Amino acid sequence: MDMVIRRALPAEYAELGEITAQAYLADGHLDANEDDDYLNVLRDVAGRAAVAEVLVAERDGRVLGGVTFAAPGSPLADIAGPHEAEFRMLAVAREGRGQGAGEALVQACIERARAVEGVTGIVLSTQRSMAGAHRIYARLGFVRIPERDWAPIPGLTLLAYRLKL
Repeated sequence: MDMVIRRALPAEYAELGEITAQAYLADGHLDANEDDDYLNVLRDVAGRAAVAEVLVAERDGRVLGGVTFAAPGSPLADIAGPHEAEFRMLAVAREGRGQGAGEALVQACIERARAVEGVTGIVLSTQRSMAGAHRIYARLGFVRIPERDWAPIPGLTLLAYRLKL
């Protein structure tokens, strides 16, 4: 069956939150400390869905992963400038990897950004260690914008990427 990209349903929020948290933990992007503040943010899909569009990749009735699309002006946009959209918290469950879910989710964000009048680009922040995601971004035409790298907390520098639309 084909992969479907669609809005997350409220009944899926807890599952998607856990997929996202576990993807970050298993890949070593967060400490395995269950009290980590960002881990709680990753699990809070309902909070994200209230102010942005949360998408899931589904195949055969199973949620494989998700992403948060932040349109211009969204409170979830960390680095987006004027006329830019942003996406965040891209995650695919380990058992769903290698099936194109991550790339399909990014492509859906690009399509949404293109559909917003006046948007000229889409941006994202990523950790150095997220090599698999970096390959997706390069394949889809994103370029590094090192002048917009930033550190949300001391010792963690996030790399910025942009796709001109």
